[in-house]
Formats: sequence, structure tokens, C-alpha cells
Amino acid sequence: MAPSVREWNCTAVMEFILLGFGNGPGCQMIPSVLFLVIYTVTMLGNTTLVLIIRVNSRLHTPMYFFFMNLSLLDLYFTSTIAPKAMASFLSGRKAISYNECATQFFLFCFFLATEGFLLAGMAFDRYTAICNPLLYPVTMSKWVCIQMVVGSYICSCVNSMLQTGFTFMLHYCGCKEIEHFFCDGPPLNSLSCNDTYINNLVMFTLYGLIIAITALIVLISYIYIISTVLRICSAEGRHKAFSTCTSHMLVVTLFYGTTAFMYAQPTWLSSLYPRKALSVFYTFYSILTPMLNPIIYSLKNKEMKTAVGKTLGKFKFLK
Repeated sequence: MAPSVREWNCTAVMEFILLGFGNGPGCQMIPSVLFLVIYTVTMLGNTTLVLIIRVNSRLHTPMYFFFMNLSLLDLYFTSTIAPKAMASFLSGRKAISYNECATQFFLFCFFLATEGFLLAGMAFDRYTAICNPLLYPVTMSKWVCIQMVVGSYICSCVNSMLQTGFTFMLHYCGCKEIEHFFCDGPPLNSLSCNDTYINNLVMFTLYGLIIAITALIVLISYIYIISTVLRICSAEGRHKAFSTCTSHMLVVTLFYGTTAFMYAQPTWLSSLYPRKALSVFYTFYSILTPMLNPIIYSLKNKEMKTAVGKTLGKFKFLK
């Protein structure tokens, strides 16, 4: 049977229009300046954190190995979204090709899920260091840490392939305008002329499983950590143990709070919020959180502050 006119129009979509935060000079200039500042701080902060960890031999431990990988991930994650958004704001050309949109969506899903797995690995690392210190060198050996990071990337890649496959098998009819500043699942699903029940179910199930599994690992790890720390007699010992976890707990709270709000809720509930309000939460996680991560780890970690001070002291000496 020959395809209908509606089906033919659906398959002819070659690009999408990213509406961003609205039209008008003010609506474009203000976001572009904010994105530029945030992107610059994110790149400098995370790059500095990676270099500090690499050049300081005292930081060549499993905990800082995960910190470094998280910073690298934030660099890739932000670069997937911010440069295209800034170019769109400044040039006024809001079009993104079908293939570019699919690539951006794949990478966004990939880095988002990987961060969840890495945060779970970091929680397990802190649990092992505090609750089983004698077994720590064996349990968290270099090879084990590498396997955990590689495993995080593999699981995230599977998630991204499924998400991208289901999303871009949809047919898009008529309207090509995405009420967002990058390609993501919910805005793309809303443009489809197909029934998106299966797509929404797949997204909810996959992200729900990732959030549930990784959050459970984090929760169980910190229950054991807190119970162990409370049994430490000296107040100084308790403070030292908690100080190694506070930065991670702050980042975990930011990650799971924003991700659960964006993805792990039923479709009927997400439809109750204005789309512009949702864009604020998207912006907070996709742009602001990668900028805040190195600041949190630097300010809340005594070893990191010491390493930063020594490294800056070396540069001053060389001058």
C-alpha cells in the first residue's frame, strides 16, 4: 500500500528548530552571555581539577581517580550542549539537523547515565575506605577502579542506544519546533505524530532503573558509613571521616534531585508543569551542575585545597 501524505511528510523532516528561551534580542543576548560565563568557568574548573589530580602523586588514590573521571565527564557533558546553544543564541540560526539532533541526544543520554554510575562507584569507594579500611587496597585496586569506570561507560552506552533508537524511530509531522535549547527525549516525543506511550515507558523504565539502582547503592553505602562513623570515639575522627564524604553527598543530591524531576516521573505528572519551568531545571542540571562540581570538591575537601595551594605555589616559584 502506498504511504499516505501524512506519513510521507513525517519521514521528510530533515531538521528541527531549537526555540530556546524565546525570541527577541534580550531573550537571546542574556542567555548567550550567561552560557558563555558558565561554560568558561566549567571548563576552567574541571580542567584545573583534572590537572591538579594528575600532577600531585598524593592524589593518585581511588577517590581522586573517580573525581578526575567525573570532571572529565562534566567537560564532555557540557560541551555536548553549551557550544551549540551559544551559537544558536548569537547567530539567530536555531536550526539543528536531524543527524546532529540524534548525535546530541545520544551523547546527552550517555553522559547523564554515566554520571549516575560514577557517583554510585564513588559511594562504594567511600564505604570501603571507612567501613573496611584493611581490605581497601585490595577491594579498590587500580584494576577494579578501571573496570568500574569502563563498566559505567558500557552500561550507559547500552542505555543511550536504546533511548536514541526508540526516539528517532518516531515520525515527526508538521511542527519541527523544539521548546528547548538542545535535543532531549520529552520535547522530541511531543513533536511526534506517533503514539509515544512506548517511548515514554522506555524512558521512564530505563532512567528509573538507573536512578533506582545507583541511588540504592549510594543509600546503602551511606547508611553503613554513618553507622560506622557514629561508633568512632573521638570527635576529630568523626569529623575527618565525614569530611571525605560531604562533597560527594552534595553532588549526589544535585544529581538525583534534578534527574529524578526531569525523567523519573510519570508523563501525566510532568504535563502539569509549564514547559518553561521545566527548561529551568534542564538548564540547572545540564549547565550549572558541571560548573558547581569542581567548586564543591575543592571547597569541601582539605586534601584538594592543599594540593591546589601547593600547585599554585610551584607556578609562583617558577615565575
